[in-house]
Amino acid sequence: MFYETKDNQHGLPRDPFKSCIVPRPIGWITTLSAEGVVNLAPYSFFNGVSTDPPMVIFANTGPAKDSLVNCEATGEFVANLATWELRDQMNQTSAGVGPEVDEFTLAGLETEPARLVKPPRVKAAPIHLECLYHQTVELPSNTPGTRNAIVLGRVIGVHIKDEVLTDGMVDMTKIKPIARLGYMDYTRVDTVFTMLRPVV
Repeated sequence: MFYETKDNQHGLPRDPFKSCIVPRPIGWITTLSAEGVVNLAPYSFFNGVSTDPPMVIFANTGPAKDSLVNCEATGEFVANLATWELRDQMNQTSAGVGPEVDEFTLAGLETEPARLVKPPRVKAAPIHLECLYHQTVELPSNTPGTRNAIVLGRVIGVHIKDEVLTDGMVDMTKIKPIARLGYMDYTRVDTVFTMLRPVV
């Protein structure tokens, strides 16, 4: 099949676009509002985009979400790793609640202070990336009055729990991170294979 995205006439029950870019890591983003209210929300358009310096992105599509507003107001956020054990809590924090609601309380999660930024970390998550807001890149939006924006952050601190390290390397089979597929589907990383780059 083929369809042009300008009219989105694919003839399928649901838009297949997100199912064509999989799996997508989940950025479980912690921010603080200008008034000091904690916000925690998952973003499936999330990734690392640079290593020197380390940089991450997450995307806000639709109405401006609290994470975007808070990052722009305070200049800080934490990306927490969503795992198989935390899948239900991650899903609970995706609820469309008001900015006055603390999603940590909503999902029954404990916080843990960060070292270099003010937003707290998800205590149960095995990895946290403390980030300084770098900039927002505005993208075209097909829906008037909404923001389609990418937030870039510079990672200034990394927390890795000792128990997920094996021989000094992060062990994905211990962590079992989850990732977003299309529709309402997710996947779990529990199979890892290694391929060395060719030597020429």
